[in-house]
Amino acid sequence: MSDEKVKIGFVGVGSMGQCAHLKNYVTLDNCQVVAIAELRTELGKKVAAKYAIPKVYPSHEDMIANEELDGIVAAQPFNRHGIVVPQVLKAGVPVFTEKPLAASLEVGKKIIKAIEESGTWHMVGYHKRSDPATMYAKKEIDKLKESGELGGMRYIRILMPAGDWVANGFIDLVSDGPMPPVEWDPPASDMDEDTYSKYGAFVNYYIHQVNLMRYLLGEPYHVTYADPSGVILAGQSGSGIACIIEMTPYQTTVAWQESALVCFQHGYIKIDLPAPLASNRPGTVEVLKDPGGGVTPQTIIPQLPWIHAMRQQAMNFVAAVKGEAEPPCVAQEALEDLKVAREYIRLMNGV
Repeated sequence: MSDEKVKIGFVGVGSMGQCAHLKNYVTLDNCQVVAIAELRTELGKKVAAKYAIPKVYPSHEDMIANEELDGIVAAQPFNRHGIVVPQVLKAGVPVFTEKPLAASLEVGKKIIKAIEESGTWHMVGYHKRSDPATMYAKKEIDKLKESGELGGMRYIRILMPAGDWVANGFIDLVSDGPMPPVEWDPPASDMDEDTYSKYGAFVNYYIHQVNLMRYLLGEPYHVTYADPSGVILAGQSGSGIACIIEMTPYQTTVAWQESALVCFQHGYIKIDLPAPLASNRPGTVEVLKDPGGGVTPQTIIPQLPWIHAMRQQAMNFVAAVKGEAEPPCVAQEALEDLKVAREYIRLMNGV
């Protein structure tokens, strides 16, 4: 497929479907969005006209039956993934969805089974892994772990205050009426209504940070403490590295101030990430190297390309479909995030 454009079909072109995903795919040189499946048929027609997409279908079943696709982007609410994803996987091509994998471990395991039966793979959209700042930092972290020049990794802190995550990202949204009634995934059988509601809220708001923590650590971790106020999740990695996620210790109305601090014995890597829907703006990275022994300390701030995380994520999915790279996060790993979330809620709620 190296010289051919990847043919992509979209399942759902609501707000995130359009503004987080579609408008990035239609501007990539190595892929072509050939079809849209949208329950709101008038919306589907308007979006297709705006982005010059040739085909519109009222359902993903119709699209799959009539199109030869190389990949599918299914921008659906995560508490519909257990219904939609197994159906879409029947096309036998790679599938992309937003985070998280599902709204419960039970449904997540159902999706994993469907993936294994399909013979293809499913990429879960943890776009923070695709930010140029995170990509740069991850390579630097791995090099430092291998070389040992700053000593061992000791601690990771992720800070995620609530702020303006949209950053005018919906300014060009095409809108056309409410969603028709649809089927939703069942609630988790091991939680009562209140606990499941808290689990869903945590997964919706903070699963990105749960996933990013594992990515930066480079290994699994488990939750050791859940602050009763809901501000701190503390954990420890398999090799004993301490880690903390701070969840909205303060709020902002305009800014977005998400960051990650990865500490070694003799230095650190700090990542500052922009609002999720900010365009043409990567995060920033600062690397401090102070190994001692008379070596002059250095602070390195690399200049990163003007590519935002959602666009790079689309590039990464297309590259994976073409067999040129591995997908940044597949469903099997994303299931681990649901397990961490369940640990946290169990410590928080006692059930």
